[in-house]
Amino acid sequence: MNEILVEDALQIIEENDGLIELFGCNFLITGASGMVGRSFLNTLLVLNDSFNANINVYVLVRNSSKLPQYVVENPNVHIIVQDVIEPIVLTSKMDYIVHAAGPASPTIMRENPVGTNFANTLGTANTLMYAIKSSAKAYLFISSREIYGQPDEGQEIFREDGRYGQVDQLVPRNSYAEGKKAAENMCCSFKQQYGLNTKIVRLAHTYGPGMSIYDGRVQADFLKNIVSNQNIELKSEGSSVRTYTYISDATSAMFKILLHSKDIVYNVADENCKTSIRELAQTLINIYPDRGLRLTFNIPNSTQRLNSGCATFTDGILSTQKIRDELQWIPKYSISDGFKRTIDYLESEQGRVLKKKN
Repeated sequence: MNEILVEDALQIIEENDGLIELFGCNFLITGASGMVGRSFLNTLLVLNDSFNANINVYVLVRNSSKLPQYVVENPNVHIIVQDVIEPIVLTSKMDYIVHAAGPASPTIMRENPVGTNFANTLGTANTLMYAIKSSAKAYLFISSREIYGQPDEGQEIFREDGRYGQVDQLVPRNSYAEGKKAAENMCCSFKQQYGLNTKIVRLAHTYGPGMSIYDGRVQADFLKNIVSNQNIELKSEGSSVRTYTYISDATSAMFKILLHSKDIVYNVADENCKTSIRELAQTLINIYPDRGLRLTFNIPNSTQRLNSGCATFTDGILSTQKIRDELQWIPKYSISDGFKRTIDYLESEQGRVLKKKN
């Protein structure tokens, strides 16, 4: 396992009192080949390797070839190849379930809105039903900032118990947000009707090792430019303001929610890492000034922007006062430090692949 991944996992373990509650358990992760699912998986494998936790990790993926060799060869990992929209049939019962399956790529959301919706609706129903059959101790659904929609005029902050913005359900691209909202309702319903210990985390923009640099999001495009030694080209003024949270900080928060939270839903973002898209691009360029990269602009017309697959809402910052006050979550990485770790990881993996080919 890449040393950056190991360092991230050890950070998560340390910030969660060694994750001793998980020793000897069965743990199911859907979407284990994606960034969020992989971060959970890596943490559990390091917990096994470094602390003899003896956790059986069940990973549900559609394509096992996307899993790294250290996962495939690990005796504590049990790979289930299926689509999460199909019922889950396993002989083993799970103590903990994390449902992280579902596309996060704007390109997929645009081109396959039905599949995007199904991963969040049918996938959540199937994993919740399996949690009931397993008498699971806890279930965590990975939701999104997108459920809040576009804030009203004058509204900047979204809180878990505050006003929500607008989401047009008649826009196919919004199948992602609407699917997440339906899934959240299911989590609350299963908690009320069956007593299942369900938890929901609403992630803002999250990045780090494990993300695809080809998924169409701006941070992915910027990273692709940096590792390819290309100038960053903005296709807008870059004025939209977002928060960016490094994956180990987000995963540390999610373990706290899964294991120790009192309520059902929590925002996870880092308000200290609030920045405009333009500022983010410049920050990434400044990480390695010796590369001589520049920021350029190529702004398309309004029709091209509408067809880009980007979210139909761009504003609104998540408040994380709730998780900070209740669970004492403190993100570790600044934007510059987190993206430097991501670039270093991408380039070290790129170098490893090239070395293996030669």
